[in-house]
Amino acid sequence: MADKTNGGFLISMIKQIQGRVFEKLLAEHGISEFNGAQGRILFVLWEHDNITISELAAKTGLAKTTLTSMLDRLEKMGHIQRTSSPHDRRALKIVLTPEARGLKSQYDAVSAEMTEIFYDGFSDEEIFTFETYLGKVLENLLKKEN
Repeated sequence: MADKTNGGFLISMIKQIQGRVFEKLLAEHGISEFNGAQGRILFVLWEHDNITISELAAKTGLAKTTLTSMLDRLEKMGHIQRTSSPHDRRALKIVLTPEARGLKSQYDAVSAEMTEIFYDGFSDEEIFTFETYLGKVLENLLKKEN
């Protein structure tokens, strides 16, 4: 392996700048109902509604402690509800409200624009290869975390 690599640093920089660009796009689209971090949670719930906090944490990559405070804010904003599981009353399920479901098309438009910015100048093959490598990095990190 090379003596000096910048992969981790570059990923960190990309994450920071991507977050700022995404916030800017939300503002340009007049979306004030949620911020980028909350959008990440809503995105997962749009795909997998009615899941536990543990499942949501795994799908978002957020720590449960971070997720809990973010869910508190989303609940206060009327975007989610916490409900008891019919199979285990100790397990809380996170459910989108009808209002939050109605925000999906706005988010999808911003997400599509972000994808265009992110992959500008990439061929389909380059995107596939890039995402394959990122998947390997993620697998490596998950192995070490667990």
